Amino acid sequence: MSEPTAEYETNTEALERRVYLGLREDSLDPQDVVALACELLDCFQYTDAILEVVERKPADVPAAEMTALARRILDDVGFDPGFDLAPERLETLRAALRIIARDLPTRGIRGEPEIEVLEDYFPVGAGVRLADGKRLDWGGHILPDMCDDPTTALTNLTIMIHESLLEWTWQVWPVCPRHALGVHGSQRDGTAVWWCAGDGGHMLAPVGELSHALADQ
Repeated sequence: MSEPTAEYETNTEALERRVYLGLREDSLDPQDVVALACELLDCFQYTDAILEVVERKPADVPAAEMTALARRILDDVGFDPGFDLAPERLETLRAALRIIARDLPTRGIRGEPEIEVLEDYFPVGAGVRLADGKRLDWGGHILPDMCDDPTTALTNLTIMIHESLLEWTWQVWPVCPRHALGVHGSQRDGTAVWWCAGDGGHMLAPVGELSHALADQ
């Protein structure tokens, strides 16, 4: 099997983006779906959806069916729209940061942190820049597909910030007052929480409410 050329990858990516936007904006052009299927077929990708598109006349395919086929093709090739084509993901991530930012003063961090898109990463992700200019991405970075769900976005952002601060300072934070153990971000019963492993495991506080939990101890 021959390796895809740079030109092929550029053409395919452009078509994937057009098809995605067509689906998103309810303006799907069937010819774009056909062109994408043909490009993929030329590179020996033979999924059922691709074969069905190239074997049928676009005029014979009802709009709803073509829409379903287009979605299947994008799923088959693992297309991800990133932050640029799905800007609501970035808004979800910013909302998550506003929640966890309420916990940062318990670590002595002041000011408003910001989400920073990391264009120099592949794939493009996001990190956090604190008000003093320090960037928190030592624990990895947030990928766009982590931001389709608010709880998932908040959990992953909490884990990234927690691991980044640990790597940066070598100081355990937060600490469960009852067990004197470091706690970590986790998702439990559909909620992003600070979780302690003491006594079989328990929630110290929901993310965003750490100061209240520490004050009550």
